[in-house]
Amino acid sequence: MKTKIWVGAILLLFTFYLVVAFGSAIRFISAEEPVAKIIGVAALVVPLIAAWILIREVLFGARTQKMASILGAEGLLPEDNLPRTPSGRIIKAAADEDFVQYKEEAEANPTSWKSWHRLALAYDAAGDRRRARESMRTAIGFYLESSKTKA
Repeated sequence: MKTKIWVGAILLLFTFYLVVAFGSAIRFISAEEPVAKIIGVAALVVPLIAAWILIREVLFGARTQKMASILGAEGLLPEDNLPRTPSGRIIKAAADEDFVQYKEEAEANPTSWKSWHRLALAYDAAGDRRRARESMRTAIGFYLESSKTKA
């Protein structure tokens, strides 16, 4: 719940930033100087790119949470029983060993969003965030496809 409050606060601050940035951009664009017009266009483009990135990340998080809820309700989420260091980090060797079964499952069911979601969690536990996000994006793609066919 705390995370959702923080995300909401960040979204509100970002919305305020967008309003201010767009106002400044309009003032620059309406100025006589060509350099001011260029600055105004840049002041429009940069916030639009930032908004696209923010929306993409919020949707990624929401969809990931939705899929995790479905897997949790079905009892298909991997158990968090990997050994940890005293600081709470997962021991990499154990995560690598556990990873193999999820990789094989995803290879056996290449279009199953559930398999890809579990593989993403295994990548994350093994400390490979880049592949975890790639796998989760693949899972989201298959999840959205399966949602369309059900509708």
